Parts: sequence; C-alpha cells; structure tokens
Amino acid sequence: MVYFDNSATTRTDKEVLNAMIPFTIDHYGNPSSLHSFGREAKAGMDNARENVSKLLGADPNEIIFTSGGTESDNLAIKGFAWANKSKGKHIIASSIEHHAVLTTCEYLQKNGYEVTYLPVDRDGLVDVNALEKAIRPDTILVSIMYANNEIGTIQPIKALAEVASRKGIAFHTDAVQAAGHLPTDVKADNVGMLSLSAHKFYGPKGVGALYVRKGIRLEPLLHGGGHERGLRSSTENVCGIVGLGKAAEMAKRDMAEEPKRMVGLRELMIEEVLKTIPHSHLNGHRTKRLPNNANFRFDFIEGESLILQLDMCGFEASTGSACSTKSLQPSHVLLAIGLRPEDAHGSLRISMGKDNTEEDVRSFLETLPKVVSNLRAMSPYNEKNPMRSDEPWCSKEDEHDHGHGGE
Repeated sequence: MVYFDNSATTRTDKEVLNAMIPFTIDHYGNPSSLHSFGREAKAGMDNARENVSKLLGADPNEIIFTSGGTESDNLAIKGFAWANKSKGKHIIASSIEHHAVLTTCEYLQKNGYEVTYLPVDRDGLVDVNALEKAIRPDTILVSIMYANNEIGTIQPIKALAEVASRKGIAFHTDAVQAAGHLPTDVKADNVGMLSLSAHKFYGPKGVGALYVRKGIRLEPLLHGGGHERGLRSSTENVCGIVGLGKAAEMAKRDMAEEPKRMVGLRELMIEEVLKTIPHSHLNGHRTKRLPNNANFRFDFIEGESLILQLDMCGFEASTGSACSTKSLQPSHVLLAIGLRPEDAHGSLRISMGKDNTEEDVRSFLETLPKVVSNLRAMSPYNEKNPMRSDEPWCSKEDEHDHGHGGE
C-alpha cells in the first residue's frame, strides 16, 4: 500500500519511538516528584520543551504542552477570550479554519462574543486589507491558520500578524499542518500564539503544544494541580512529550532538505495530473502551498467513490479533512473558495510524507487516470465527459506492491 494521507496523520518515526520507550520502562516517574525518578522524567520534558522552542524560534518557557492541536486551539482562543473579556468581545477568524477553531468560535458566539469570519479568494488566501478593515475597537484576538489542512494554501502570516500587532491585538495561528514542514519563526513573524500537533510530523498521537508569547494572559481550560505554568493541569504525558520533542528535533534537522524533496514530488504530481486527466483542476494556490500537498477536483465524479477505488488499487488518500467524522457534507473550505457543492464533492487530497518516493508518485499517476475514467463512465453526467475506457481500475500489479508507502 502507498500512503498518501499524511495531512491526516503520519506514522510515528522509529527514532521517535526509540526516544519514547525509556520513559515508559525506566524513567517513568511523575515529573512533579522530587526523587530521582521524577527528576529524570522532568529532564526528559525539559529537553522536549527546548527542542519544540528551537523548531518555532521561541523561548522554552513559552511552550505549553497539551493533548494536541484541538486543545491548543481551544486554550488559545477560549483562554484568551476569557482572560481579556474586559477589553472587548470581538474575534476575527478566517472562513476556512479547521473545525477546532471554527467550533470554538461558535461556542464563544453562544456566550456573548462576536466573531467576524474573513472570506478568502479563489486560491484560499486571506486579504490583508480585509483584516485591517474588519478590526474594531473591541477586537481582542485574530486567529488565522498558517496553512490549510485541505487545499494546502499558506497564508501571509507575517503580514497578517503585523496588522494585528499594529492595532495592539493578539494574533494566534493554527500551525498544525505547517509546524515541522515549513520554517517557522514566531518572533520574526510577530505571532502571539501558535498551535501544533506531534502526529502531523512523525510524532505520537495525543500530544501537542501551544506557544504563548511572554506577557499574553490566558485562562486555563482545566483546573487542578497547576501544571504547565498553571495553564494545563494534569499529570504530564511524559512519554508523548518526549516523542514530540524528538519529532521537533528531527524536523529542525531535516528542514533544509526534506521540504525541497517534497516540493519536487508535489510538482510532478500536479503537472502530470493536470496534463493527463481532462476536466481536472487544482484547488488552492499553485505555489503558495504546503510542500507535500496536492488537492485536485475532477468534474463528473464523486470524491468518496474515487477514494474507495484508489484504496482497492493500493493507494490511501483523502477527499478532504480526516477530522470531520466522515461527514458527507461538502467541504466548507472548498465552498469558501467558490466551488459549487457538486464540484466540491469531486475532490481528492494527496498529502505525501517522507516515506514516499518518486516511484510511488509515478505508479499513482499510472493508476489515477484509469480510475477517474471508469468512474466517469458510470456517472449519470458522463454524456458531458469525452473520456471512455473499458480498462480495469487497476492492474494486478497495482493491487499489491507500489513501493515504499508507509506502514
């Protein structure tokens, strides 16, 4: 099988796993304990905090460990809104945010806050001028994602954060898709808060972090023993945190080369799909996109059928976000960039990872046109489609081995 769904989750790297194992067997103490076992656990956490801070260009004491991107987003948005409600109750977000941001904003709207959702253009970009015009005297927070989890578009974060900073407004970015894949410098970009999740860059599931710039006040979501500077009470997931730290260290180490390799595979994928499959389109910005992301739509077919047929041929991909609990509703992201619901349903997200090779991509490029052609032949709209094929969706070789596609 070839795994092309790394935006949903990545495999835990063996280096990461090897770093974690001692903290389940030998260094298993509670990091709040004063004895040697506790000090060993705390040392592992301190090292992880240092590695995450280096990945982001932050200070170690500005890193708060959480259970993942969703908790980090909730802590940033709710925590800031609650702590600063005396200054105002207006928040700005984009219309293509992850549900962890959108539903958090909806919760606040039900509790007396106002939220302005900025539109995006056809490529999924937020207009910097639109942000400036949306700011009001009672605006306290702007939350705009670093890069979109579906179409891969990278936002002009530095310019957006500069607008907020100039107005004295805190800026949060959901960088769950970007962290570990794009060079990130929270100080240079003037970002106040940033969310990330370990399992998006070869770390374990169930652990993440929130960068909180010194001086920003938050109310905690959880109350208890006052862990993580009082912002995240609960005995720390030391093993997971160590894994996150190792994944951050590896991402920083590989940042000079791996994104360039991913861009090469991405460009091969995009160019060949658009060239060989009629009525195919790219969703998202052509170049301002995540190194590993290619999001297509194909006229006259349905994405769910495409995913199932590709799965039968040995390729694991996605028709949108894997975080929407298998919803058959059209993607809010694709609707926001101006697609009709029927067009949005024909989408395919390919998100590559470090296990993927050029051989994987070329094998996929041989199979995809056959699958699209056969699905169109079965479509009630196939009279609009010039393609016809009696070829099988995949060959016998396709059904079995496609190289290094993950585990």
